[in-house]
Amino acid sequence: MPRKTPAVFKNLNTEKNGTTAEEVVVRLRDMIHSGELSSGDRLPPERDLAKLLGVSRPTLRAGIRSLSTVGILQSKQGAGTFVAAADESPTLDGSALKMLSALHGFTTDEMFEARLALEMSIAGLAAERATSEQMTLMAEEITGMYASLNDPEEYLVHDMRFHQTIAAASNNRILTSLMNMVATILFDSRSKTVHRALDLKESAEQHHNIYRAMRERDPQAARAAMHDHLVETQKAQRREAQEAAEANAKAN
Repeated sequence: MPRKTPAVFKNLNTEKNGTTAEEVVVRLRDMIHSGELSSGDRLPPERDLAKLLGVSRPTLRAGIRSLSTVGILQSKQGAGTFVAAADESPTLDGSALKMLSALHGFTTDEMFEARLALEMSIAGLAAERATSEQMTLMAEEITGMYASLNDPEEYLVHDMRFHQTIAAASNNRILTSLMNMVATILFDSRSKTVHRALDLKESAEQHHNIYRAMRERDPQAARAAMHDHLVETQKAQRREAQEAAEANAKAN
């Protein structure tokens, strides 16, 4: 039987309140990792939790949705939102991979190759297994991408969520965990350079192609669309880096 809403929410330090969905994600994730929230705990009602965390309800919803997408939280119709049981959550701590990356100097190319291998397989499975709700979430993130073409940082958030949704839709917790670990490192790196993005519209269209293959339940097309997107993404980021280097050289 699910546990009652934990008392920890009654004494939240409002000085730590976040203002974005990402900060909501970090706050709740840290509470779970620290043991303040445990498997089976129910979160307070949306109105109350938004007030406790000092965020708007849409922002809270976006944060909860991100955590639900990767299986950390579970929403149950008519019952509320709960912390998933440890054996039900597909998310692994990426700190070990980050440490290995620092020690061995994983290159960007190696990370892309790992992501390519993982996400092509994931895309094929997701095309067969995605639920209607997950398809809706993908469509919403696509809409968010097109709406934030002039805001690279916001675009990156929608981009990340889109890929997380596909990973969850694969219904394979091992692949999902591995992809999220790799994607987290790439996200941290990309967040520092995304302001240099040259053509986000082209990227959005590539994501739309992936979604279209998902909607048509075509695993082969989904894998091909994911391959093309990741390869083009790598090329685009190389061009961005080259142009940035040339600009710096001229400035000096």
